[in-house]
Amino acid sequence: MAIVFPQPKKNLLPLLLFLFCISVIILLLLVSETTHSVAERGSTFRRDYADVPPFTFLIKVLTFNRLHSLSRCLRSLAAADYGVAGDRGRIHLHVYIDHFSLAQKGKLVEDNLRSAKQILDFVDGFEWVFGEKLVHYRTGNAGLQGQWLEAWWPSSDHEFAFVVEDDLELSPLYYGVLESLIRKYYDDTSNFSPSIYGASLQRPRFVPVGGNLGTASLPKAVERVQTMVTNGWYKKLGERIWTPWFIKFVHSRGYFNIYTSFPNEGALSVSHRDAGVNYRKSAGADSQLLNKSSIGSDFLKLQPLSNLKWYDYCFSEVVPGRVVRNLNELGTILPSVQRERTVILVSLFAAEKMFIRNLLCHFDKLNTRNHIFIGPSSELLFDLSRRGYPVIDADKFLDKLIKSKTSYPDSVKEGVGNAYVVKKCLELGYSTWVFASNALLVDNGPLLGRISSEYDFYVGESSGILIVQSSSVTQKLWSNEILQSIVSSTTKNNSPNQRLDFIRLVKELVERKGKRIKTVETMSIAENTNANSVNQSLGDGKPVVYWSPEVGSNIIRTKLAELNLWLIDDDLSCKAVICHSSLS
Repeated sequence: MAIVFPQPKKNLLPLLLFLFCISVIILLLLVSETTHSVAERGSTFRRDYADVPPFTFLIKVLTFNRLHSLSRCLRSLAAADYGVAGDRGRIHLHVYIDHFSLAQKGKLVEDNLRSAKQILDFVDGFEWVFGEKLVHYRTGNAGLQGQWLEAWWPSSDHEFAFVVEDDLELSPLYYGVLESLIRKYYDDTSNFSPSIYGASLQRPRFVPVGGNLGTASLPKAVERVQTMVTNGWYKKLGERIWTPWFIKFVHSRGYFNIYTSFPNEGALSVSHRDAGVNYRKSAGADSQLLNKSSIGSDFLKLQPLSNLKWYDYCFSEVVPGRVVRNLNELGTILPSVQRERTVILVSLFAAEKMFIRNLLCHFDKLNTRNHIFIGPSSELLFDLSRRGYPVIDADKFLDKLIKSKTSYPDSVKEGVGNAYVVKKCLELGYSTWVFASNALLVDNGPLLGRISSEYDFYVGESSGILIVQSSSVTQKLWSNEILQSIVSSTTKNNSPNQRLDFIRLVKELVERKGKRIKTVETMSIAENTNANSVNQSLGDGKPVVYWSPEVGSNIIRTKLAELNLWLIDDDLSCKAVICHSSLS
């Protein structure tokens, strides 16, 4: 059960994309995925109206052959508090009744006809005084997935759908809460975020529990987190249910849902889990239904969006909107990024979205959470920020560092930006792993095992990898020699055609000073590289693969797929989501 927020018409996806993703409910929620203006939490989203308009509220009840369940659900809806009289006339009830299979014969058909007539008679006679009542009785069997997918297409930006299955029972307070959520997080531009697709009133119990290790299933995924209720449904029913597709769509686009949280297993919507598609036998109510006597008077006082906690699919906390634009902001964010006093800095310069998405899936698989991205102002950069990844806007970052009107090429922005980030990490006592977008860490265990205090620097010149150990020696050398040399070489030569090879320059400076430096073991992927030889190298413990930017993207994608290192599907989402036991 969920309320679904509409999105402005100008941002609706075309019908063909809707059919491709087969998720009518979520596709209606889409806005432009990322813009600079929505990268930060609490940013303003402009609509084409000045005042808060009245909205239309559509209640979509999906039912089949459970008269007892349906009558309980409808009566709870009719008994709810719908506020002032002015709300009446725009709260509409739409009941969708699925048809039984036409392939049935004999007495079974007679029983189904009798059941269908009882349901139709009840719904036809059911009084709804808050708006229109629409009854849609199908002429064929659509199934639960078909019922959901065809439930709603919004007619305006101010129309909201509240979708419920017939075994749900609603609290009398449910509408007041949903109306408050709409006013607070949709109408109020200071609290609006296009990342939020809707809200649910059921108790949030469909998430992996702490201490679990496994893979949360998306459609076609093999391994599953067994504690996920929805995974159990998918394992039993396959693609006959819509839920896994819904989850996959939301996850692939980095959307969030608002959940309520009340003590003592209280909820504003209770599923009685009656026997049907999801449950073979009736399992009883999953929560305690709240009413006015069981909840405080201040429950409608909603917090600003910036004060709410955000969580990913595995219920790890994420912080959307972290965009670094100066050294002070960097110093504030790095302590929350580091793990075991190490930060992984990933360059987005000349990066393709599909390779970054694949990299993120590898980070999830390796349980690597200490990464921060640096790159030019772009859709990709701010999309990562919206999803909860910390990013550095290199354009703004360098404007604060180099007071110059010169327009520098990307290699200069990348090199100088990397240099200052390493400097700040060293000041905070953190080691830094610098990765280019054409390198892939496939196993951080072997690499960690080969990093020792014997060497201050590790370099993979061809792969664009630099590891700077945290020590008094590296901090002094970096601040007094390396950083000054990089900045100096940049500011002295302000030609628009100048190039700055950051890794090579650092290596030369370190060797000139006689400091300890070691080469990082890597494996190259090229057009003529044999997959068996790469697998052999990876088996020998080489934890990093890389490729030349000159090699075609499709060739690299094919090579990574042959090596089982291509972890995303055609819509650039992870084929499976790994939920680790440690969620810190």
